[in-house]
Amino acid sequence: MPGDDPSPALEGVAPRLAVLGSPISHSRSPVIHHAAYRRLELPWRYDAVELEAPSLEGFLAERGPEWRGFSLTMPLKEEARRLAAVLDPVATESRVVNTMLRLAGGRWAGFNTDVGGLAAAIEEAGLDAASTVVIGSGATAVSAILAARRLGALQVEVVARNLSAIDDLVARFDGTVEAGGSAPLRVRGAPLPHLAEASRPAGGCEPTLVLSTLPGPAGRELELPVSSAGRSLTSVPLFDVAYDPWPSPLALRWRDAGSVAHAGVGMLLHQALLQVRIFVGGDPSSVLPDERELFAAMRVAAGVGE
Repeated sequence: MPGDDPSPALEGVAPRLAVLGSPISHSRSPVIHHAAYRRLELPWRYDAVELEAPSLEGFLAERGPEWRGFSLTMPLKEEARRLAAVLDPVATESRVVNTMLRLAGGRWAGFNTDVGGLAAAIEEAGLDAASTVVIGSGATAVSAILAARRLGALQVEVVARNLSAIDDLVARFDGTVEAGGSAPLRVRGAPLPHLAEASRPAGGCEPTLVLSTLPGPAGRELELPVSSAGRSLTSVPLFDVAYDPWPSPLALRWRDAGSVAHAGVGMLLHQALLQVRIFVGGDPSSVLPDERELFAAMRVAAGVGE
C-alpha cells in the first residue's frame, strides 16, 4: 500500500511468521510457506498457533519486531480487519482480513488474499462462474462472491441459515461492478435448508458453479434441491473450500451423483502465493523471482504434486 512500508528486518534475526486460527492443527500452511521460503533461500520460520478471536488483539500487541506477519483463518478474519491500521482495497470492500503484515512503527496492514486465491483456483480448474451458487454466509462467503464477480459472474445466489447475514450480503454486493468491468452483479439469497430456489438463480439461468464455504462436516446433511427442469444441483461442478479431510462429505455426495468436486487446496495454494508476495515484498501484485518454479514447490509441499 502506498506510503506504508514493511517493518525492516532485524539484523541477525530471522523473521517469524505464523498462521493463526482455531482449529489450526490440520493446516497445511506451514509446509506450504516453508517450501516457498526455502526456494527463495530465506531462513524464515512459519508456525501454526491456536488462537480465538478475543485473544488476537493481545497476541499482536505482545509480538516483538521479529514477527513479520500472519496468515489468519477462522474465526479471526473479521477481528483482524478491526485491528489493522491500513487495509488493501480488497480487504476494504470485503471487510475481511486473512493476512497481516507488520509496518514500520509497529502497526499492522491488513490484506485479503482469499478473493484472488479463490478466483485463480477456479480459473485454473477451468470452471465457469457466470451463474454461481454460494453456500454459506460467513467471511469466506464474502470472498466467494467477490471472486465470482472478478471472474465475470452475472449472478450469485447465496444460500445459508443466517437470514440477516444473507440480507447483508445482498445489500452490500447486489448491483456492484468489478473494477474495470461494466455489467453489474446480481445477488440474491435463499435460506437453508429450503434450497429449492437455489437451483434456479435470479434471471432464470441455471447455475454453472456451486461454491461451498462451509466447514467440511457441515455438508454431510445439507439438503440439495432439484431445479424446476428436474436438474439436481449435484449436476453442477462443485468447488469446496474445505480440503482436510478430502473428499469432504459434500464432495462425496457430489461424486456419488456422478459430478465433479474440486478441493479447496487449490484456493489455499493460490492465496498462499499472494501471502508470500506480501511477506517478502509488501505487495500481493509483486511477482517473485522464478515464481512458476516457486509455486510448483508449494504444490508438492501441499501434497498436490506437479
